[in-house]
Amino acid sequence: MLIRHMPLLLSKRIVLASASPRRFELFQRMGLKVEVIPSTFEETLDKLQYATPGDYAAETATHKAIEVSRRLIQLESQRNVDLIVGADTVVELDGMILEKPRDEKDAFRMLSLLSGRQHKVYTGVVILLPHATDPTLGQAPLLRSFYEETAVEFGNLDEATITAYIATGEPMDKAGSYGIQDAGASLVKSVNGCFYNVVGFPIHRFCLELESLIGSGMLRENNPAPTEL
Repeated sequence: MLIRHMPLLLSKRIVLASASPRRFELFQRMGLKVEVIPSTFEETLDKLQYATPGDYAAETATHKAIEVSRRLIQLESQRNVDLIVGADTVVELDGMILEKPRDEKDAFRMLSLLSGRQHKVYTGVVILLPHATDPTLGQAPLLRSFYEETAVEFGNLDEATITAYIATGEPMDKAGSYGIQDAGASLVKSVNGCFYNVVGFPIHRFCLELESLIGSGMLRENNPAPTEL
């Protein structure tokens, strides 16, 4: 996996187009040095236009990475960026996509819906290589996108438990109004699939995709200047 490629990866400038402290921590756990440049992309895509919640999350992640890439071009600082990573996580229940709650009332609604039931967590990821040539388009950048799906089952939650959890403030910046890595772990009965996908970033799948790009030589390819998106 990526462990054997660390000398190469540590020589690269990697940008994480996300403000999520959880994703940043997961990159640190992988041993990767990343520069955080949060995307300003407004997540207003029409969910109904996508076949699955995973496709929606992957498209949102793509827009996040492209927005950061364009901003770096304008700042003339993309020239030495080797890799930009975008990600987006959503929760799906009965065909409804649950993102971050608008307020505490919305968080209560979401947690009540999830109580005693199984839902799915999708994280879409895009790897953008500003200087690598897309073999289909014949020009830079190269975009590799994917999503991972994990099934999560909640225990039965009474109103007092939901209210107490919301009072911690933890649900307010998380898809589905919970974080499995912190106090929200007590709400979860079982997980079927990648645990880190629920945290917000599918580490194993990302490593496979990045290893594939390294193996194909894409990450080593550098062009004299990035192409405007």
